[in-house]
Amino acid sequence: MAFLTALLAGVLFGLGLLLSRMCDPQRVLAFLDIAGRWNPALALTMAGAILVAAPAFLHVRRRGIDLFGQHVELAARFKIDRRLIGGSAIFGIGWGLSGICPGPALLLLTGGSIQSIVFFGGVVAGFFVLHLLPRRLIDGASGDARSVGKPM
Repeated sequence: MAFLTALLAGVLFGLGLLLSRMCDPQRVLAFLDIAGRWNPALALTMAGAILVAAPAFLHVRRRGIDLFGQHVELAARFKIDRRLIGGSAIFGIGWGLSGICPGPALLLLTGGSIQSIVFFGGVVAGFFVLHLLPRRLIDGASGDARSVGKPM
């Protein structure tokens, strides 16, 4: 059942990207261009996604189970640490420079554009670099090295 739920969520996400045309890097870059020809389409797409996802998150937060009765553990909502800030900064810089985030990158790979191949190669390289760095560098000298690579 978990596989079907994930598949359904992925298909819904992909359809949302296609319908909103957020798989077009130029549309995303137009949203980020607040001093030029700003396009609010990304903000409207995000608002629509929040409206779709909010009821499910509220259900899980209140009951601790998904719609199929399976236990769900959500991440800590207020844990802000060096890893979160660093990862957010890297994500934002990459998104701002390319206009692509990882979800649409997978969709763009099907078209075989050089931009999407280079971007996705950078994402894969980033994952490898994360696992090659000494754990002390990632979590800090006094941090818990056991948490590297594990979801929070």
